[in-house]
Amino acid sequence: MTAEAALALEDVGLVHANGQRALQGVTLRLAPGARVAVIGPSGAGKTSLLRIAGAGLRVSEGRVALLGAHPWQLRAAELRKLRARIGLIHQSPPIPPRLRVITAVLAGRLGRWSAARALASLLMPSDIAGAQAALARLDLADRLFDRCDRLSGGQLQRVGMARVLYQAPELLLADEPVSALDPALADLAVGELVAQSRDTGATLLASLHAVDLALKWFDRIVGLRAGSVAFDAPAGEVSRAMLQELYATEGSLLPTQAAGFELDRLRMPMPAAACR
Repeated sequence: MTAEAALALEDVGLVHANGQRALQGVTLRLAPGARVAVIGPSGAGKTSLLRIAGAGLRVSEGRVALLGAHPWQLRAAELRKLRARIGLIHQSPPIPPRLRVITAVLAGRLGRWSAARALASLLMPSDIAGAQAALARLDLADRLFDRCDRLSGGQLQRVGMARVLYQAPELLLADEPVSALDPALADLAVGELVAQSRDTGATLLASLHAVDLALKWFDRIVGLRAGSVAFDAPAGEVSRAMLQELYATEGSLLPTQAAGFELDRLRMPMPAAACR
């Protein structure tokens, strides 16, 4: 593995403390600025993969490099600095319920601020305009001063996203970030994550439940099944057969965000006969 990759996993395996194996033989490499979606059935290991990519879980086997560093070879202070360059959007954001939305968003940059500035921002928000701009991208600007316990699950997901957009990390990770959103808001939110990557050069790795969102917004798709990579291919080369095999344990219908999504609308290579 080299420092040129924003994220590099080599033959990575993960066994949880209870003995359950979550990942096995995963090799994945993302160049700076890459935008990759991870899809797969429930229990495939997507969340474990994202937590490893965020330096939140130490692997049982293999090697990991993040932004040119080997996280588990770093001292504690160096590891904190590395994590400040990585933004992880959780499916259920760990936001204290009594916190105000503006404070939750500004927390995205706590890793870069001095202790004095961080404390001062808790008492008097230091960048109201910046927090509001991040929320506006996700149609939440009017909830700036609300308490988080007054928000719905979908609104909390968007606050978590706004926090990471405000953070402006070099490596942007999203773990099922739109599971509580309706189709229109989900499409808007994923589009904003892609725009953030495009505009800032951040590398984006997102696990998504909805196949249609992954195929619409991402250039590269990684299919994960039973803790192993089933395929890693450009979105335009992902076929119906590949997806049906990936989700074979979940029945005949593919998980999608938009109701009535048809398999024939998948982004697939044009048949050779049609090119003549």
